[in-house]
Amino acid sequence: MLSKECFNKKTFFHDIVAGIIVALVSIPISMGYAQVAGLPPVYGLYGSLLPILVYGIFSSSPQFVVGVDAMPAAMVGAGLAEFGIISSTEQAIEIVPAITMLVAIWLIILRIIQAGRVIKYISNPVMGGFISGVGCTIILMQVPKLFGGNAGTGEIIVLIPHIIQQIQFFNLPSLFFGLSTIIIILIFKKIAPKFPMPIFMLVVGIVLTTVFHIENLGVKLLPAVDGGLPKIHFPRFFLLANHFEDCIILSLTIAAVIMAQTLLAANNYATKYDYNLNNNQELVAYSLMNVAGSLVGSCPINGSVSRAGIADQFGCKSQIMSISAAISMLIVILFCTPFFIYLPVPILTGIVMSALIGIIDIKQAKRLWKNSKSELVIFLVAFLGVLFFGTIYGVMIVVILSFVQVVRKAVIPPCSFLGKIPGQHGYYNLKRNKNSVAIKDTIIYRFGGNLFFANIGTFQNDLEKAILPTTKCIIIDASGIGDIDITAADKLIYLADKFKKKNIRFYITEHQGHINDQLRQFGAIKLIEDGNVRRTMSLALRDFGYIKPYPLENGTLCENDTYIEAYEKLAEMEWAFGDEAEERMQQFATEMVNTIQKMDSTEEISNINLEQVEEKLAWGKIGLFDEQELLDHLEIKLEQLVSSGKLGQPQLNELEKLIEKRKQIVESKIHLLNPQAIELLHKRMETVEEHLRKINPTEFQHITALKELLRTKFEEKKE
Repeated sequence: MLSKECFNKKTFFHDIVAGIIVALVSIPISMGYAQVAGLPPVYGLYGSLLPILVYGIFSSSPQFVVGVDAMPAAMVGAGLAEFGIISSTEQAIEIVPAITMLVAIWLIILRIIQAGRVIKYISNPVMGGFISGVGCTIILMQVPKLFGGNAGTGEIIVLIPHIIQQIQFFNLPSLFFGLSTIIIILIFKKIAPKFPMPIFMLVVGIVLTTVFHIENLGVKLLPAVDGGLPKIHFPRFFLLANHFEDCIILSLTIAAVIMAQTLLAANNYATKYDYNLNNNQELVAYSLMNVAGSLVGSCPINGSVSRAGIADQFGCKSQIMSISAAISMLIVILFCTPFFIYLPVPILTGIVMSALIGIIDIKQAKRLWKNSKSELVIFLVAFLGVLFFGTIYGVMIVVILSFVQVVRKAVIPPCSFLGKIPGQHGYYNLKRNKNSVAIKDTIIYRFGGNLFFANIGTFQNDLEKAILPTTKCIIIDASGIGDIDITAADKLIYLADKFKKKNIRFYITEHQGHINDQLRQFGAIKLIEDGNVRRTMSLALRDFGYIKPYPLENGTLCENDTYIEAYEKLAEMEWAFGDEAEERMQQFATEMVNTIQKMDSTEEISNINLEQVEEKLAWGKIGLFDEQELLDHLEIKLEQLVSSGKLGQPQLNELEKLIEKRKQIVESKIHLLNPQAIELLHKRMETVEEHLRKINPTEFQHITALKELLRTKFEEKKE
C-alpha cells in the first residue's frame, strides 16, 4: 500500500524523476527480454505499464522496481522451445500469458502457506552473495550487446562460450560507445550522484544517431515498434492442454524464482534503508502484478535488480516512482515509439550494466574479508552458486547455506568458564577478564544455546576436558538454554551419575522454569529430586558448602560480595517442581521426621542440628525462604505424630524449641542480607495460606491455631 513517503514534498520530485528514468531504461530491457520469452518486443513495453502500476499500489516496498526481467523470460523461452513452439507466433502470444496467470495463482498459494517466512532466516552474507550473483549473471548476458552481438541466457558456463561466439559480430565503435557510457555514469555517480546521467546519455545517443548517423559505423539501433495501448484479454488455458503438466511445473518453478529473487532483493533494500517489509503482502503484490501482466499478454513479471538500482541511485523513496514509471511508459507507448529507432543499443546496454555494477556488494565482501572469513566463504558460495547453476539452484543453495549457518551456530554455541572478580557481584568469563579467578575446586560453565542432540557432545567434551584432579563441584550456568530435547536430558542424567561416582557435585542453575518441566517430561526428574537442579549459582554453591565470601583458587576470599538474590530464592521449590512443589515439600518434611524418629531420647533430640538434617535430604540444602515453609510443614508432621502416639509430648516440646530457634536464625539471615526480603517472605506466606484456606479450610484453621499456640508458648518462654 502507498506509504506516507508518497506525500513527502522533499522526495516527491526525486521519485518522479526516478520513475521517468526507470521507464526510459525499461524500454530496451523489457523489449529484449520479451523477445527472449518468445514474444514480440512491444509486449515487453506492455509488461512495464499496468503491472508496475499494480505493484506500486499494493507493495509494502517504497522503492523496489518490477518489470519484464531476465530469469522468468529466459525460463519461459526455454519452456516454449521444449514444447516446440516458435517464438513470436500467434501460438506463443496465446500460451505465454496463460503461463503468466498460472504463475500468479502459484504466488497466491505461496502467500497462503506463508512461504515468504523462509526469507527471514537468510543472513546478510547469503543475501548479498545471491544478489551479487544475479547482478553478475545479467551483466554477462548483456556483454555481447556492448560490442554489437546479441544477448545470451543461462549460466556462466553457457554465457562465456556465447560471448566468445558473438565476437564474430564485433564492432569497435559499439564497444567504444558502450564502455564510455559505463565509465561516464560510474564517474558521475561518484562526483555528481544527483545528476541524471543515464537520461543525459540517452539524449547523447539520440543526437549521435540523428546528427552523426553512427548506425553507418555498424552500431545497432533499437528495432521499430508499433505504438498504441495493449488490448485486455483473458488467457486461454485450454491451449495448454497438450503441455499442461509441464506448464504447471514450469509456472511453479518461475513463481518460486520470483518469490525468492524479488523478496531477497526487496529485503536487501529494506535492510539498507531500515524499514519493514511485509513478505506476505509482497507475495500478494507479486501475484496481482502477474495477473495484470497476463491480461496485457506479457510474460511473467519479476523484481528487477537493475532497475531498482537505478531508482535507488536517483533517490527513490516511495511508490510514486512506480506510478511515475507507469505513466511515463504510457506516454512512451502512445507517442514515442517512432523515436526508438534512434536509440543505440550499446549506450542503452551501458546504462543497464552501470546499474547492475552498483548492486554487486563489493563493500560487504571486503568487510567479511577483514572480519569474518567463514562468512565470506558463505557469501562466495551463494555468489558462485547463482553464477554457475542459475537462480533456481542458486535459491536452493541459499536455503541450504542458511540452514547450515543455523545448524553451525546451534551446534557450536558461545560457551565460557566463569569465575569471580573480588569485590564485584556476578560471574565473569575467565578468559576475557584478567582479574577473574575461578572458585576453589569448582567449575562454572556457561552454555549459550539450546541443548539438543547435535551439541550435547560439545557440552560433555567441554566439561570433561575442564575437570582437574582437585575438582569437586561443577555448576552449569544454563541461563542461555531455552530448550532441551530428550537426548540432552538422557545425557544430563548420565553426566550427573558419572560425576557422582567421581565425588563431584553437579548442578544445573539459572535456567527458566519450563526447562524443569521438560526434564520431568523426558523422564529426567531424578535430576530435580536429587538436587542437581538449583535456581541460582549461589544456591548451588551454598548446597555444596560454600558461603559468601567464596574461597578462590588463588588462595584469597572473594570479599565484599555478600549480595543475596532474595526474591529468586523465594519460590525455588515451585520453580523446580512446578505444580508438585507442595507435595515435594511435604515429602521433605516426612524425610526429616523419619531422621528425627531414629533419635531415642529427649536428650539426644535436644542436640539435633536441623540444618544438618536438611542437608541429608535427597534434594540437598534448601534455600532460606523455602526453609521457612519447610519448617512449618515439619511442625504439622510432628503434631500429627503426637496425635497418633508415635511421638511423645516431651520430644515435641524440645523439637518446637529447635524449630523456633532455627526460624529465628533463618529470618535474621534473610533480614541481614536483604532487609526487603522479610516483606517478600510475609507476602509469600500470605499467598500460601490463602491458597490453603481455599482448598482445605479445615487444615488451614488447624495450622492457624497451631501457629498461634506456638507463638504464645514462645513469648511465654522469652518472658
